[in-house]
Amino acid sequence: MVHHSGSIQSFKQQKGMHTSISEILKEKSLKPSRRSLPCLAQSQTHPINLNHFLSVPLSPEPKPEVEGLSQSISTSCSLLPPQTAEDGKDHYVEESEATTCETRADESFLLQKPVTRAKLEARTDSLQKNRADSSGLFFRDGKKRIDYILVYKKSSPQVEKRCTFEKNLRAEGLMLEKEPSLTNNDIMFVKVHAPWDTLCKYAEQMNIRMPFRKKCYFTDWKSKTLGSRFHLRCRQIKSWLPRNPMKLDKEALPDLEETDCYTAPFSRARMHHFTINNRESFFSNSTRSRIVHHVLQRTKYEDGKSKMGINRLLGNNTYEAAFPPHEGGYKSRHPIKTHGAQNHRHLLYERWARWGIWYKYQPLDLIRRYFGEKIGLYFAWLGWYTGMLIPAALVGVFVFLYGLFTMDSSQVSKEICEANTTIMCPMCEETCEPWTLSDSCVYAKVTRLFDNGGTVFFAIFMAIWATVFLEFWKRRRAELTYDWDLIDWEEEEEELRPQFEAKYSRMERVNPISGKPEPFQPFSDKLSRLMVSVSGIFFMISLVLTAVFAVVVFRLIAMEKFASFNWYFVKKNWQFATSGTGVCINFMIIMSLNVVYEKVAYLLTNLEHPRTESEWENSFALKMFLFQFVNLNSSTFYIAFFLGRFAGRPGKYNKLFNRWRLEECHPSGCLIDLCLQMGVIMFFKQIWNNFMELGYPLLQNWWSRRKMKKGGGGGLNVENKSQLPQWDKDWNLQPMNAHGLVDEYLEMVLQFGFTTIFVAAFPLAPLLALLNNIIEIRLDAYKFVTQWRRPMPARATDIGIWHGILEGIGVLAVITNAFVIAITSDYIPRFVYAFKYGPCVDKGHHHKDECLRGYMNSSLSVFDMGELKNSSLPRYCRYRDYRAPPWSTAPYEFTLQFWHVLAARLAFIIVFEHLVFGIKSFIAYLIPDMPKDLCDRMRREKYLMQEMMYEAELEHLQKERKKNGRRYHHEWP
Repeated sequence: MVHHSGSIQSFKQQKGMHTSISEILKEKSLKPSRRSLPCLAQSQTHPINLNHFLSVPLSPEPKPEVEGLSQSISTSCSLLPPQTAEDGKDHYVEESEATTCETRADESFLLQKPVTRAKLEARTDSLQKNRADSSGLFFRDGKKRIDYILVYKKSSPQVEKRCTFEKNLRAEGLMLEKEPSLTNNDIMFVKVHAPWDTLCKYAEQMNIRMPFRKKCYFTDWKSKTLGSRFHLRCRQIKSWLPRNPMKLDKEALPDLEETDCYTAPFSRARMHHFTINNRESFFSNSTRSRIVHHVLQRTKYEDGKSKMGINRLLGNNTYEAAFPPHEGGYKSRHPIKTHGAQNHRHLLYERWARWGIWYKYQPLDLIRRYFGEKIGLYFAWLGWYTGMLIPAALVGVFVFLYGLFTMDSSQVSKEICEANTTIMCPMCEETCEPWTLSDSCVYAKVTRLFDNGGTVFFAIFMAIWATVFLEFWKRRRAELTYDWDLIDWEEEEEELRPQFEAKYSRMERVNPISGKPEPFQPFSDKLSRLMVSVSGIFFMISLVLTAVFAVVVFRLIAMEKFASFNWYFVKKNWQFATSGTGVCINFMIIMSLNVVYEKVAYLLTNLEHPRTESEWENSFALKMFLFQFVNLNSSTFYIAFFLGRFAGRPGKYNKLFNRWRLEECHPSGCLIDLCLQMGVIMFFKQIWNNFMELGYPLLQNWWSRRKMKKGGGGGLNVENKSQLPQWDKDWNLQPMNAHGLVDEYLEMVLQFGFTTIFVAAFPLAPLLALLNNIIEIRLDAYKFVTQWRRPMPARATDIGIWHGILEGIGVLAVITNAFVIAITSDYIPRFVYAFKYGPCVDKGHHHKDECLRGYMNSSLSVFDMGELKNSSLPRYCRYRDYRAPPWSTAPYEFTLQFWHVLAARLAFIIVFEHLVFGIKSFIAYLIPDMPKDLCDRMRREKYLMQEMMYEAELEHLQKERKKNGRRYHHEWP
């Protein structure tokens, strides 16, 4: 028997397993649970005014229709009508080209007619009069829905290719109709409609799953086991609780009804099995667009194996754009609560993209229905990531508040603030003077905010959080793929990229999947190109390191200048001044290099000649991540692990180019420098990204509207944008990013790295990420709904290569946080002092701040200023290190305490990593990738689906026997 998997939630099982589906149907039905994939054909709860756009009543075969010849502009490419039975009754004379088709096009398909400017304006007036009927979503007859829009310039020389392509599209069963642009005389729109027979043919070829004819109410076996009284009590208690304000009201999404349907791959031979009440609404708009896109990708425009597909025609400027149309406007003069939604786009804007509902859950089912599963999965992942940031942000705030409340009571801060007699060595050797340790009191207190006992706990918590986030996302993804009917979906064989075919057209081999010959890239050529690409990657990474080195040199120069500054305020806070200016310059370098890296990544990826678009996208995404990750974090790694480690000691400082003394840490540690670096870069980068994501499309669309009002394209002067048909409105929107969702994922993955890798130094990072993502979700939603053309609804079952990158970041986060706590912070030196050298060594308790009394004095070494040439300075000064005093037998050598601290740091790194990795592995083992109830539900559905298909076929055979009056032999399947 053929395997079919359905789309139903669960079934109540009475005392035994039902052996027949008819027995289940006889049971008293319960209310079905919410299902993400409703029967689109059964939807009778459309919003007000939505039926006109989405549910055109099924009508008989369309009448023959011939467009008036007066509607032509110039030379027409009149092509053969479709060959199907339904399409054969329709005849169209298409709108004209700007130039005649070349001789290679068959002259029997050509019709030439002149036209005047007055006739064009008359045609425009008629379009505006009929806009109330079609609203730019239908052909001129008001019945045939526009499934795709092709845009070309009449001045384009690629007329022959376009005519051949459109003729072949008609031969494939598509219907075409042309319209001139109202805003630009050189622009022509080709409206594409897929008739019923064409949709059925390609839906069968593409194995598109559609709602099955019979639908079952499920029965919940758990209710029989636990008892109905218990569930009744639970429902009563739940009704007393306040309603979750984050959930959308059921009335807010009237188009999503709670209907459960089985689905099966569409088959024309078994069409009677499927629920077809209305042919116009059986296939959703996104499904229709996907089918038309499939045809456009596989239609030839010239003779030759590689001369096919809309992507190649877009590449050689035969067409300017190709996109599915939006379902009307996103705003209405009437409130949605009283008059309902005009269309799905309006519904998405009101219930998703509007800023006033930022606290609501996302309508993922509606997003998926309108934009496709691939974009739906992105927003599902973004919403899941944002929700998981809430506990991380709360814990980070508690750790920060703990540091804030203990800032004044910290023993280390007290000792620094009270050290009025402790003279520190000068920061530079020429113009700088000694300074007292108490001058850095504020710096020490701010360091306490982030370098406290809660840091270790928070680092362990975030490492476990990253694992829990990824493991539970796998479960969430499994539920979504089930709800969206993607469990049995297999990505169809991708077509080759035009660049790949053009490069390797002379070398072929048989495709092991399709069994057809295709271009082949030799291993030696692939290896050589890969080596060149890897060399380019290392070169760009070296460029990043060079930029970091330049920032380091600037910090060294700025340190000397600020330490000897004439203004006392700057001289007193030279640490903040040096770090702040260094971070700002580093941020400007980062944002400048990002522009360069995108172009280099694009060039290197094209140099590799990936075979398919998915391979190109994965290669490009990996390069962009490597470039931007190194660019964003290289300076952070320098501050965390190298700043102050190789500075030397007074009298024997290590100098860069024998000129600038290497920077050293503050007596309270280097963690505050790392915190400042992360906070500034993360804050300003998020603001910049959000401004560019929303500001750039808004400015471009404003400029397009301005040109439209002035008639800059030679078209009519349109004062009101609502007068334009939908294809003209969409053409004036911005196309979706050329790299698809790469930039969107890249921004969030880099933020995930900032949130986890150095979170021990900046516990407020999850809070900043949470606030940014709340804005990011609505900003992206607003951009997709209002500022971008509608992207082609694509399917996907996961987030692709980004999941592996996230797992790699989670592993790196454990290592870096272990090193930050052990090396960058002063947690380990304080711990060693309290247990080995402090006043509480013999008392048995080590957790009080009293045990750190004298810690600052033990962490500072003594230098004899008499060794320097300047005799006017005090005799002795202090510096941060564990070295013997000048009067000892081995002056300036490392003390025993230095080796104890070093051993403790190494031991902490080993213990921390093994502990956290063990916990992560244990949690990953405990959390299965797919919920058990979902597995049981899928197995139950497969069994019930087979039963239903079998009984449906028997019922069909019985009807055939009655109809024919004889035995009807048919074998199933």
